[in-house]
Amino acid sequence: MARVLGSLLLVAAAGAFTVGATPAAPRAAPNPLARIVPAPASVTPGGSPYRITRSTAIGVDGSREARGVAEYLADLLRPSTGYRLPVTTQRHEGIRLRLADGPFGAEGYRLDSGRDGVTITAAAPAGLFHGVQTLRQLLPAAVEKDSVQPGPWLVAGGTVTDRPRYAYRGAMLDVSRHFFTVAQVKRYIDQLALYKINELHLHLSDDQGWRIAVDSWPRLAAYGGSAQVGGGTGGHYTKADYREIVRYAASRYLEVVPEIDMPGHTNAALASYAGLNCDGTAPPLYTGTDVGFSSLCVSKQVTYDFVDDVIRELAALTPGRYLHIGGDEAHSTSHADYVTFMDRVQPLVAKYGKTVIGWHQLTGAHPVKGALAQYWGLDDTSADEKAQVVKAAQNGTGLILSPADRVYLDMKYTEDTPLGQDWAGLVEVKRSYDWDPGNYLAGAPSSSIRGVEAPLWTETIVTNADIDYMAFPRLPGVAELGWSPAATHDWNAYKVRLAAQAPRWDALGIDYYRSPQVPWPAK
Repeated sequence: MARVLGSLLLVAAAGAFTVGATPAAPRAAPNPLARIVPAPASVTPGGSPYRITRSTAIGVDGSREARGVAEYLADLLRPSTGYRLPVTTQRHEGIRLRLADGPFGAEGYRLDSGRDGVTITAAAPAGLFHGVQTLRQLLPAAVEKDSVQPGPWLVAGGTVTDRPRYAYRGAMLDVSRHFFTVAQVKRYIDQLALYKINELHLHLSDDQGWRIAVDSWPRLAAYGGSAQVGGGTGGHYTKADYREIVRYAASRYLEVVPEIDMPGHTNAALASYAGLNCDGTAPPLYTGTDVGFSSLCVSKQVTYDFVDDVIRELAALTPGRYLHIGGDEAHSTSHADYVTFMDRVQPLVAKYGKTVIGWHQLTGAHPVKGALAQYWGLDDTSADEKAQVVKAAQNGTGLILSPADRVYLDMKYTEDTPLGQDWAGLVEVKRSYDWDPGNYLAGAPSSSIRGVEAPLWTETIVTNADIDYMAFPRLPGVAELGWSPAATHDWNAYKVRLAAQAPRWDALGIDYYRSPQVPWPAK
């Protein structure tokens, strides 16, 4: 027996070294349906994969919105595949985007894949767009490259049925402490869209800079926007710039939530207009990082004329539902003045057709009906402060959860992280992911939790690479907390799915932090 086995091995070896013979290429396997981030609500794998080829077309119905999503998909796929991928209303075998009634809600979808093609069905265009993001992750990471790649372009067979847990899934970019151009904001929007985030919160004003043009108060941007942390020229968005950000975000099914922080965090405004100060004296521009020292003058009528003008002009530029009025760290405003200010300002937001969002300190005043409070406290925030937020939630105020020691993307990962801060603690990837919004604030009704948001404050963030390093790999985890059913929440499973995202980030040029908590593939 040993002699026979040895002979077989010799024959096999001889065959392996026959002149002109080539070893068989490994058979390509599609990405598994269950590897998606955020985790889908339901996955049923099975059947043959679909292969995108030179003859593939993208079929749509006659709706303008569906065609827009199809063109977006074609633009994603064409550079790497080298295929034409025409968008057509003719029936064919290939990729089909279909609007139809069904149990999908405003953002859900179903993806069916098999040998003859891929069909994404949704009740609304946003669902089609989110389904496209799932299809994108089912394709090889090389699909993200901007030059022709070898493929093959396989989509695993089976069905994904999906819809979000929460309607509000946000990310905030602080453009006040350091200014970011329209192109930089668009780049971040594209990263958010990949993970089905649907709200872009722009922090447009703070002590260090005012970033949006206001025609009735022109020095806000011209002078107040001329500084930033550490010095430099700062910058601001013209109204055309801001409209372009809003337009681009909408093309990726994100709603822009503009924030004008007040009555504190207002040094840039106070420096621009002396009359907004109680003593009539304008302070100098500010390039530091300490907070809590500035306040609008609550007793002056000009303050409310100013706020009315700013809200009116910003609301006219913003088609989205929300306008964020800040309200945190107003340490230089007495409690009585704070309540007076919020009582006068919240109705101005409604006057111009928007819904109020404020940081959770708003719950210490009188939140108007329909207002949302954004909670940014810590696990160990005082019981009294948490109780105040919970009471407001019990009385009808909706909550957006952004606990700083969980989802503030500017917190350091470890003591050695070269960027970021640590006032809320060190926030590694597991800590950022491993909590449940549904039971985070004991006593808050589950119906009060509208969603989650990951803020990125920019005291130390200056470049695209800085944004990448602090947002990735934590941002996808926050997106999963907002989108995926609670039953799918499992760190050990998630870290494997997260690791599989790395080649995609490499292809996209995202300079992420390689956390030792995640089993990354070797480069």
